[in-house]
Amino acid sequence: MARCQTILTFIFYILNCFRDCNIWGIKVKTEEKIKMFNDVFAPKNGEKILILVDVPHNDILDNKKWKDRRKMAQEWYETFKDMGAKAGFFVSFDQYNATGMNNSPVPQEAIDIAKKADIVLVMTEYSGTSSFVPVFRKKGSTTRGASMPMVEKRMEETAFKADYAMVQKYAVTIEKLLNNAIGAKVAFSTGDSLYIDLRNRIALADKGECVEPGQFINFPSGESCKVPYEAAVDEKEEFGESKTEGILPVAYDEEIVKFVIKNNVIVEVVGKSRKAEEMRNFFVENPSRANIAELGIGCNPKAVITGNVLEDEKVGLHIAYGMSTHLGGKIDSDMHQDVCYSKGCPVEGTSVTLINKDKTETLLIKGAKLRYDLFK
Repeated sequence: MARCQTILTFIFYILNCFRDCNIWGIKVKTEEKIKMFNDVFAPKNGEKILILVDVPHNDILDNKKWKDRRKMAQEWYETFKDMGAKAGFFVSFDQYNATGMNNSPVPQEAIDIAKKADIVLVMTEYSGTSSFVPVFRKKGSTTRGASMPMVEKRMEETAFKADYAMVQKYAVTIEKLLNNAIGAKVAFSTGDSLYIDLRNRIALADKGECVEPGQFINFPSGESCKVPYEAAVDEKEEFGESKTEGILPVAYDEEIVKFVIKNNVIVEVVGKSRKAEEMRNFFVENPSRANIAELGIGCNPKAVITGNVLEDEKVGLHIAYGMSTHLGGKIDSDMHQDVCYSKGCPVEGTSVTLINKDKTETLLIKGAKLRYDLFK
């Protein structure tokens, strides 16, 4: 009889574990997600939260990761809807037709829907950052939110798990370093090098904080960036040509195509392959795409290199071409594309040395890794 009682007690214990879901970690993960949402976005009673996705259509075809992302968005919607029922905010879900290219203009109806919400999470296949930033940051805007292009559920175990108090510290420190720099020397694992002119621009920190109207972050977060001096029409007479010059090697599968840069513009694509020819045509179609738009330094210690730009750029060095206006630059375009160069990428940025205003130098990246020792 005593033995039966012991067995029954054990069975009830197991059933309670299943009920709480702790045995699978489900309850814990949900609580972590809620904490993350509270820490980063601080939703308030009465606010309206929107989960927004893009969807395939016509010749823009679906893929497995995209399907999984929409499923993830639906899961987040359900989690935050339950959270809102207790905390007094409201959660909705909507979608728009995908643009087919990163930072191509988002349909106006999607912008209009977003403007009606207080918090917007844009969980898409194609980045819409350049469309949402000017709307959210416009004077009088009551909306804040996050761009999450190419987000994957596995990131809940990596970059989303970062200590965002520390991420903020790192991002703000790098922002200050970039604002004190007039240039950056970048060396690549291919043996190529690039000098980036950092005069006359203000750095930005994406530190994983989105609590005030007008804020629009990349999420998962953790980076600081600065647009290079672009020698636009209204500044060239005073400051001259841009000094950004060198080679930017870009990996496509197992092939490396090299962009020759002069005066902050890609002036030549070196290579005889089909991809090289494709990129030559790409820049000819719209010359504004050839603008060097960003020097970015990721600082999320939990981020890992997988080939997904959203997370890869949070590891360390990334350089972008195309549009820069949404980051404080002067060049408008129909796209903005980041290329990542951290340890483990096909091409690594082995070192980044900042040239400071007082002519001293700061080695920010060494061995293709961010020097976290600078932040102690």
